[in-house]
Amino acid sequence: MTAPRAAGLSHNWIVTDLDGTLVDRDLRLVPRSVEALNRYRDRGGTVFIATGRNEQSATPYHRELGLDTPMILYNGARITGPRTGDHLLDLDLGPLWPHLRDLVVPTLPDGVGAVAFSGSDAHILRDAPALTDYARRDRIALLPGPPDGPPTKVMLISDGQHPASLADLVIRHCPDALLVQSEDTYLEVLPPGAGKEAALRELAARYGMDLARIAAIGDNPNDTGMIRLAGLGAAVGDGHPQVLKAADIVVAPCSEGAVADLVGRILDGPLP
Repeated sequence: MTAPRAAGLSHNWIVTDLDGTLVDRDLRLVPRSVEALNRYRDRGGTVFIATGRNEQSATPYHRELGLDTPMILYNGARITGPRTGDHLLDLDLGPLWPHLRDLVVPTLPDGVGAVAFSGSDAHILRDAPALTDYARRDRIALLPGPPDGPPTKVMLISDGQHPASLADLVIRHCPDALLVQSEDTYLEVLPPGAGKEAALRELAARYGMDLARIAAIGDNPNDTGMIRLAGLGAAVGDGHPQVLKAADIVVAPCSEGAVADLVGRILDGPLP
């Protein structure tokens, strides 16, 4: 893949989150946004997805969109080239893993589940009712027991507790971990150096794309760094207040075509 300048476009790349941005609550791509992305690509633009999902969960959407670009996965801990499956970036929790497994997980509050992601698999570290809905939503199978080696990330999932209430516990034992909130009840524990913004910076450098010519869009706190980094950062209209505050523009809610509004801004000029 190369990164040519598309004539007439203010921003050559659009990097979009999936859930709550391009994918609605029914787990479907929003038709208006898909149509707009196709129009953008017809004009020479390039589209990437940046998600907390893994390959198994994100690839069906990538294929449905007809993309051949690398995927930013695991909230920036991995970048995968879909044509070859090669990992352009592949981080793991390394020395943090024993502390998470042996000190954090056993002391989690009741009702909080923990899942470790290794390779393309998801392993249950601690079961909880909320994991059933999570597995259904992300269309993944959950395997019993921990992985053999350090995973890419650990996700803490509850059915009501705010992730911030879990952060102190993780920080106490793993102060170097990167913590991101990807949903109201999800706290993700990532390797140092991960994050969607770090992965986007890596992709831009790899393909020689000026960050000022990249547009990014998302809805949750895990998207904030990416939105700030991009030349044009857009927040989904019904997104988290932190994202709304960080963005250059606020567009429609996800289900009404948030990504389509961003495309319109690039192709047709500022929103009314």
